[in-house]
Amino acid sequence: MKKEKINIEGIEIEVEKYEKDDQTAKRKVLAYCFRMIRQESGMNRTDFAKWLGIPYRTMQEWELERRAMPEYVLRLIAYKVYNEKRKKVE
Repeated sequence: MKKEKINIEGIEIEVEKYEKDDQTAKRKVLAYCFRMIRQESGMNRTDFAKWLGIPYRTMQEWELERRAMPEYVLRLIAYKVYNEKRKKVE
């Protein structure tokens, strides 16, 4: 499968390309992006869940691809992580 780089609110992630109508592949890509964004934050699941105010179980379900994460939530989380990281640099 081909790879592509996507930019989610300032965070670049390389993912596998998928067909627009393939919902299973889309769920996998969103789960992968979520894991990469969490890793970018430097936090484990427990700390990340507390920091965001999202139940741990919900985050676990997203990361393990058991539940579909809304794309807008991923973008909001990426925005928060990116901006918090920028604040630390400044």
